[in-house]
Amino acid sequence: MVSRGVLERRIDQGRGVTEADLVIEDVRLLDLVTGDLVETDIAVCGDTIVGTYGRYRGRHVVDGAGRIAVPGFIDTHLHVESSLVTPQEFDRCVLPHGVTTALCDPHEIANVLGVPGIRFFLDSASAMVMDLKVNLSSCVPATHMETAGARLTAADLVPLRDHPKALGLAEVMNFPGVLHKDPEVLDKLVAFAGGSIDGHAPLVTGTDLNGYIAAGIRNDHESTSAEEALEKIRKGMTVLIREGSVCKDLAAIGPLLTLATSPFLAFCTDDRNPLEIAHEGHLDYLIRTAIAMGVPPLAAYRSASLTAANAFGLFDRGMIAPGRRADIVLLDDLEACTVARVIAGGVPVDDAAFEARPLVAPVGLDSIRAPHVAAADFRVRASKATGPVIGIIPGKIITDHLTLTLPFDDGIRGIDLSQDVVKVAVVERHGVNGNIGLGFVKGFGLKRGAIASSVGHDSHNITVVGADDADMAMAVNHLSEIKGGFAVVSGGRVVADLPLPVAGLMSLMPYEEVEAALGPLRVAARSLGCTLAEPFLQVAFLPLPVIPHLKISDFGLIDVDAFTVLQA
Repeated sequence: MVSRGVLERRIDQGRGVTEADLVIEDVRLLDLVTGDLVETDIAVCGDTIVGTYGRYRGRHVVDGAGRIAVPGFIDTHLHVESSLVTPQEFDRCVLPHGVTTALCDPHEIANVLGVPGIRFFLDSASAMVMDLKVNLSSCVPATHMETAGARLTAADLVPLRDHPKALGLAEVMNFPGVLHKDPEVLDKLVAFAGGSIDGHAPLVTGTDLNGYIAAGIRNDHESTSAEEALEKIRKGMTVLIREGSVCKDLAAIGPLLTLATSPFLAFCTDDRNPLEIAHEGHLDYLIRTAIAMGVPPLAAYRSASLTAANAFGLFDRGMIAPGRRADIVLLDDLEACTVARVIAGGVPVDDAAFEARPLVAPVGLDSIRAPHVAAADFRVRASKATGPVIGIIPGKIITDHLTLTLPFDDGIRGIDLSQDVVKVAVVERHGVNGNIGLGFVKGFGLKRGAIASSVGHDSHNITVVGADDADMAMAVNHLSEIKGGFAVVSGGRVVADLPLPVAGLMSLMPYEEVEAALGPLRVAARSLGCTLAEPFLQVAFLPLPVIPHLKISDFGLIDVDAFTVLQA
């Protein structure tokens, strides 16, 4: 609630009767209506813009030096855990890139820790400079085909719904459950009806899409083609154009973004790690890339701010205008989206702003409870040489369902480097049943060794890919020793690792140190022959039971073994 005294101050400062708390002098404001660059000052009272299109006096002054002022960027869907750092380090990492608001789904930590994981995010969001909104995870567990560390019902989520940092219900990944009216899914939709409900509907079209949207779901970040995105926006959805470290949909959907369609298209990163953020950027990278593709700058900046705000009911931001939250990005270059300075909620972003935050204690530091494994645990027993193999699709989290003939001897199916086929296993790590799921994967390029990760979407068991059973076992056991993370093993030796002890998902180190560690990990993976640009995120996404072009009607009819090789 805003007090009468605060309103009086805003009115007087907006009229210029009294000095503004903060004035950003001499900027060229990007008008999100016309696209004009307008010379002006920006007056701020507390955390709110009170004056534009004029000159103001202020108690504190920031010299805009003629730079271009645009609204703070809004990442409409992401998982902070995929940045490999805690929310407060994520704050320090991406806010200088102009991201003043982010809408996160703590789906990953929730599948490990349940409600305590979500509370950790809500507490962290309350102690950040950027505004982190938390959507409450709808799919815990994400699938009945894998063992998660928690289970959340509608009754578990409702008590969190009114938290100041809670926005709504996170991505409803169980789209078959929506369409087949699964009672637990419907309970969650009813509990959040009329509020913000995030979508997740890859390749859902036609009347199935109509039914999904009719359930009250208003956005989707899983579109991978312009045709798919166009159908969704024509049916009232806001499509969130995703460009992360693995999923790269901007090239396919970007041409759809015009001045006419910009009110219906926003940007998101979903999953992006510190190495890509350091080398390329965050939403600033999406904006400059879209513009380089031919998207009008006005459309790109409108989608990155105003469209995003309106789509999620955040009507207090998205424009540099009186009465809006003072989230302002100063640019040296509009088309290159070169961020020079950021103001978040009226606070100039600098080291002092981050140092003023109270630190939130980490959780889940002993969440790795995997069994000790041996090389023999990775022998794949089978009845024949021909069977299912997961096929990697570069730049996508969806995979091909291949049927290949592999070496076969005495009931044991083996790898075939000539076909680029190695083993993949998922080792249950929540201490529930100790199961190990075994299979094969094509497309990593591995010639030797093993790569393991305790980041394994969405249940986050330990996933290991390898060309040698003993190295696979060593990699899994090493992750237990370091309380989660990434490991590369070759010839019986750990050649690189990165501990992620916060729920086995996030580091306790500053983001700069995480970024520095990722480089040697990539080099180590390449030394095994790996050809993928993002080997660790690709390993992390392998447990997802997703096959492209599978029809909704196939769910409930398809044999589980054909649907996914991995069943931990």
